[in-house]
Amino acid sequence: MTQAKKIPSSFIYFFGSFGGILFGYDIGVMTGALPFLQHDWHLENNAGVVGWITSAVMFGAIFGGALAGQLSDKWGRRKMILLSSLIFAIGSLLSAFSPNDGQVYLIAVRVFLGLAVGAASALVPAYMSEMAPARLRGRLTGINQTMIVSGMLLSYIVDYLLKGLPEQLAWRLMLGLAAVPAIILYFGVLRLPESPRFLVKHNRLDEARQVLGYIRSKDEVETELTNIQTTAGMESNVQQSTSMKTLLSGKYRYLVIAGIGVAGFQQFQGANAIFYYIPLIVEKATGKAASSALMWPIIQGVILVLGSLLFLVIADKFKRRTLLTLGGTVMGLSFILPAIMNALIPNFNPMMIVVFLCLYVAFYAFTWAPLTWVLVGEIFPLAIRGKASGLASSFNWIGSFLVGLLFPMMIASMPQEGVFAIFGVICLLGVLFIRTCVPETMGHTLEEIEAQGTNKAHKA
Repeated sequence: MTQAKKIPSSFIYFFGSFGGILFGYDIGVMTGALPFLQHDWHLENNAGVVGWITSAVMFGAIFGGALAGQLSDKWGRRKMILLSSLIFAIGSLLSAFSPNDGQVYLIAVRVFLGLAVGAASALVPAYMSEMAPARLRGRLTGINQTMIVSGMLLSYIVDYLLKGLPEQLAWRLMLGLAAVPAIILYFGVLRLPESPRFLVKHNRLDEARQVLGYIRSKDEVETELTNIQTTAGMESNVQQSTSMKTLLSGKYRYLVIAGIGVAGFQQFQGANAIFYYIPLIVEKATGKAASSALMWPIIQGVILVLGSLLFLVIADKFKRRTLLTLGGTVMGLSFILPAIMNALIPNFNPMMIVVFLCLYVAFYAFTWAPLTWVLVGEIFPLAIRGKASGLASSFNWIGSFLVGLLFPMMIASMPQEGVFAIFGVICLLGVLFIRTCVPETMGHTLEEIEAQGTNKAHKA
């Protein structure tokens, strides 16, 4: 245990959130790879197969998130992040070596890869929220979002740099290079400690005290350890069931619905339609080949990174509900206004859709994108945190899967403006959900947030 004391808190927070790089790279990489893959495998007129290849990762992530949530309660957050990085590296390399015209093979491998992506999306916020002090939890958990969008931007740049290669080689390298950050994550996490809340829950108090010793000041360690023990003691007799009945029992219902609802709305708002298909969106607006529009994803990626950095500055200065309300309102209008303008203005420039999409991405980047994972990491009570965060992650990936699968088919049969207007309405419904069903969590300890759910249940 002597070596563990040498680990600086900055190292813990950096590699604790580094799983977001994997998450982001795989969200972004198919954006650039898809135009080359489509042409190589002659899929230009097969929207169904394109949708399945793109969304297969999200389909696997539905199960990866739920499974990782359950196993992390048993084995620990750290071990599950290690396992996820190995699966990610293997899946990335298998994708690169897909046989020619191997649509079924590539879909199956990307479902396998999705297990790791979904696991990372559930494990990283839970781990970061349990390591971070309450006063900095929004900012430190928000590092996860910075990692995600940095991974996306990295994949967009890699795609752009490789676009001059022969198409059959370009998309394979784009997908295969995802193994590099996965290997970096594995070796970084080898030095990370386990979450103190997990250690307390498994009666490893000396280890929990030691971990708290290098991420808290000396006068905070015993107080926080006592608070964690108190909460863990209260939950010790709770049946650790995976059934919906346990998660939706009176004591937990309010917070579980809030966390799962935010996670679901984040995806049904349509953000990933932009991130996966922006070259195809530009192609439909301009008539130019999608493979020549790979600068647009980089522009989107830069906006996302800048937005995530803005969030790190303001995360613990504005209430969670305020930021989500602001973001959801502007995002909804950014989708709805082009449809209205297209109906009212003759010769409406279709590239205006892309301009409004950039506005959407800018507000999404510092509101719904990071805050969803902050809330998922902090809103669930200790007794169900692993399972509930896994379930929230699965709902998030169900939304991502359906958007990724259906968007190519929707724009093949509807005007783009109409498709985005539908997403705009969902954004505004998300704002209504925030105002009516989600509690404020900024600045509260995890134990205080749990007390809010208990009080709500008693009032009900």
